[in-house]
Amino acid sequence: MLLTYKNLEKIARSDFPEIVKDTALIGGRSSQPNKLRIYLIDGSFLDVWLSEENDYSYHWEQRAVRGLIHRWDNAPDHIEIDTFPHHFHDGEDKNVTNSQLNTDIRIAFKEILSFIKRNLK
Repeated sequence: MLLTYKNLEKIARSDFPEIVKDTALIGGRSSQPNKLRIYLIDGSFLDVWLSEENDYSYHWEQRAVRGLIHRWDNAPDHIEIDTFPHHFHDGEDKNVTNSQLNTDIRIAFKEILSFIKRNLK
């Protein structure tokens, strides 16, 4: 995952410099971090967690800034969703909807940062 996190870190810094304040590889060992954290200009952050089994979570944590979270993930916990197991927590944990996120990691990451960019303005 280190290579993937490094590639996503590069995308965040090069394609979204107007919203990305800093980045960090966190958790685990330096050669195998658990996630990528993107610090955003408004004081919120995006955590990106990817597994070898293609599980994922993109969590935009903004509760301290505006009381919201947005998370795209594929945990198998919302069988009622048409796009199961892929789903989107829209504003709060209990508000779960279908996810239209691309299955390609790089495209999905850009979609999420574009969503954040639109919602920061």
